[in-house]
Amino acid sequence: MSLLQVSGTKIVDEQGNEVVLRGAGLGGWMNMENFISGYPGCEFQIRDALAEAIGSEKSEFFFDKFLEYFFTDADAEFFKSLGLNCIRLPFNYHHFEDDMNPRVLKESGFKHLDRVIDICAKHGIYTILDLHTAPGGQNTDWHADHGSHIANFWNHKDYLDRATWLWEQLAAHYKGNKWIAGYNPLNEPTDPKHTRVIAFYHRVHKAIRAIDPDHIIFFDGNTFASDFSHFGDAHKEWANTAYSIHDYSSYGFPAASELYSSTDEQRRRLKRSYEKKRQWMDERDLCVWNGEWGPVYARRQYEGEATDNINESRYKVLKDQLAIYNDARLSWSIWTYKDIGFQGMVYVSTETPYMTLFKDFLAKKHRLAIDAWGADDVAVRQVYQPLIDHILEEVPEQYQALYPAPVWKFDQRVTRLSRNILLSEFMIKEWADHFVGKSLEEIDAIAASFKFEGCLHRDGLNKILTENAKLVAQ
Repeated sequence: MSLLQVSGTKIVDEQGNEVVLRGAGLGGWMNMENFISGYPGCEFQIRDALAEAIGSEKSEFFFDKFLEYFFTDADAEFFKSLGLNCIRLPFNYHHFEDDMNPRVLKESGFKHLDRVIDICAKHGIYTILDLHTAPGGQNTDWHADHGSHIANFWNHKDYLDRATWLWEQLAAHYKGNKWIAGYNPLNEPTDPKHTRVIAFYHRVHKAIRAIDPDHIIFFDGNTFASDFSHFGDAHKEWANTAYSIHDYSSYGFPAASELYSSTDEQRRRLKRSYEKKRQWMDERDLCVWNGEWGPVYARRQYEGEATDNINESRYKVLKDQLAIYNDARLSWSIWTYKDIGFQGMVYVSTETPYMTLFKDFLAKKHRLAIDAWGADDVAVRQVYQPLIDHILEEVPEQYQALYPAPVWKFDQRVTRLSRNILLSEFMIKEWADHFVGKSLEEIDAIAASFKFEGCLHRDGLNKILTENAKLVAQ
């Protein structure tokens, strides 16, 4: 165990030896996400709906048990056995502060975060603390848990103040813990003006350093951790800091323009996309960390006979990305460790109480493409196309590219608002009503579906990660 630091382009231990962090994000845990655990909309919406459906006592019991079972000693033991050494821990500010009682620390927020940090340390696994959801929402997506497409974090000083205050509390709590590799103060910011994110980084860096001068700070690029082009010389004021890209490839998703077969041209495009994201850092000899990446996978209950062929193609994307990362000795954190079968290294069995209870509901969600992440909209595309065509006809071309374009394409913006926000709202109470009439014992069993013992392993993915870990260790 050694405190990690940034030295030039590398992460090093206290003896100056290079450390390459290889790991995963614990997505869907302390920052729940719809595609990871099978609900519609945002976390705050399902928490409110479940409390209304079955009462606060049973609702709080379910969510606490969910957090307890989602990651245990068995998960850490398995994770370490793959040769991986770091887990990124995304969390929602709501665990530490209530909107109606701001700047009053909820000590209960540390209950599960401390527990998992300690479990990981026991197994020799570093952790990175990631504020995945900030007050007001720091980005335009569902995982910022604000129920809108407007990132109001950037529009209200109080939100910025509260996020800075929270990092002061976290830094005071975790300073001196050498098993924490560092702090990731803001996940995937989308600041349309490209200046406020830099101002916030200056502020939060100074606030953390006043309390904790030692831990690495990992700053995401703007526009979903893809764009550092406006950062200029800001890095000169940020000591012991690494810079995070999120290197998702369109080849790893259902909307890909072609099936990935690892042709020379496809590998060239894969590498070019990666190099563009890290260009600002390379021009300044700065340390790069890939905080999120990875394909999604087909599921037999939905994709049928095409499942194996699709997934073999996705594994080729995975292998070719890892080859690029190995050449650069890049530290990375794949997305994600555990889910209900779309992207996780392990995933909840369809035979568990949760998956059995929600079988028909999940099939409906999939058919309606309710979740934005990796959506396959083939069954409903004809429903939304007239709306897309209508807006295209009425809005002049020069006004069609609204931020965060081009990451959000025009048709995606329309369907995110109409399908992933509007339609999903009408399904939230339907999700919650599945719990009505359940006893505490039954609710416990539903939450326990997420235990490691109730999960299957994505062996193809895990084998590739294990073999790669051996290569990096050499």
